[in-house]
Amino acid sequence: MAKVKTKFACTQCGTESPKWMGKCPGCNEWNTMVEETETQIKAPVGRGELLRTKEKARAIIDIESGKEPRVSTGLSELNRVLGGGLVPGSLLLVGGDPGIGKSTLLLQASYSLSTQGLKVLYVSGEESVRQTKLRADRLGALNDRLFVLCETNLEVIEEAITEVEPDFLVIDSIQTVYRPEVASAPGSVAQVRECTAHFMRISKINGVATVLVGHVTKEGAIAGPRLLEHMVDCVLYFEGERHHTYRILRAVKNRFGSTNEIGIFDMTEDGLREVTNPSELFLSERPLGVSGSTVVASMEGTRPVLVELQALVAPTHFPSPRRMSSGFDHHRMSLVIAVLEKRMGMFFQTQDAYLNVAGGVKLDEPAADLAAAVSLASSFKDSATKPFDVIFGEVGLTGEVRAVSRAEQRVREAHKLGFKRVIMPEQSMKGWQPPQGISIIGVRTVAEALKAALE
Repeated sequence: MAKVKTKFACTQCGTESPKWMGKCPGCNEWNTMVEETETQIKAPVGRGELLRTKEKARAIIDIESGKEPRVSTGLSELNRVLGGGLVPGSLLLVGGDPGIGKSTLLLQASYSLSTQGLKVLYVSGEESVRQTKLRADRLGALNDRLFVLCETNLEVIEEAITEVEPDFLVIDSIQTVYRPEVASAPGSVAQVRECTAHFMRISKINGVATVLVGHVTKEGAIAGPRLLEHMVDCVLYFEGERHHTYRILRAVKNRFGSTNEIGIFDMTEDGLREVTNPSELFLSERPLGVSGSTVVASMEGTRPVLVELQALVAPTHFPSPRRMSSGFDHHRMSLVIAVLEKRMGMFFQTQDAYLNVAGGVKLDEPAADLAAAVSLASSFKDSATKPFDVIFGEVGLTGEVRAVSRAEQRVREAHKLGFKRVIMPEQSMKGWQPPQGISIIGVRTVAEALKAALE
């Protein structure tokens, strides 16, 4: 006979409690405990045997090491983020804003895998099979080894997995799937946690590479307990601006590869198109010979990317001047302005300052500090920057320019795109030779960088 149990669980860390508490004892967050009602039913015979193994503990030096077998998804940008391709038996979680292109990306990857002779099962809990077929018609993703199912019942999905025996499984989305034994509503903490654990068992036992699509909250985090991110092998975020066609796929957790790589796509009418040379794309509309515009060499994992950084400094009409940034950390912008005021004597207290990274890219490394300083000073003085300069370097509080990593790759990317000069930290020039046809200017302070860039 079924037994009903009521408990409270934290939506952030999954900590459980028999009674409600205002502050979670696990993550110390307030008002995150929600009530859950579970129906406990005796587990079916054999289910407990699934996770049992007869393997004994061994010394780590006796274990053979080797690379994980990988399967190419057919999308080089997706392979880059995954670390080289899909690992059989891995469990992935993909999150992103509504309408950003998650389903389009996974349907294109499913079609590419099916053309390689693999069986793919695409389970949609939000769209009918007819809607999925219409998207496949638009993308040209039609193959007899690509199976589509519209279902939210976990037991029915498991029966379909047993029948199809796929090599690649997509669940779109995990918040719509429910297990009948659990009395909570679909999307609740208990349902999401239980369904994810069940898919993890299926993935590991059958060797099926599984992708779970997760909804995101208004803060941008994946909805549900943070326990989900600990259970899966890889967590991917699909990012992009509503008013731009560029999409960035970023890994925040990856047990089989690096978390520093990004994949860049361009959303078109025919689906997502891979961007093999993002620097050329981001600089295609750059104005030449204007004040406030500089080009910064940023590193996204092992890939150098050149993007345009624009600044606008104008007299303010408010008691306190405005400081706004898009794609650039607001706190680092304030730091750069403070250095320009204190060390360079530029009076920003009566000026509004705006900083924008063109193309919807987000710069989150300190190497963009020097380019931001040059852009702000250029707009403040209304002095045009040189159109074929690339600038990068970290700015310290005393006005010094600090060394950054991978300087050689940044310079070679600038040379490949036809830039003539690079202004960079002097300490980063050691140990390598720059390519022919590009001049390198090493600077130690912000004052030297402004003199080289603006005079």
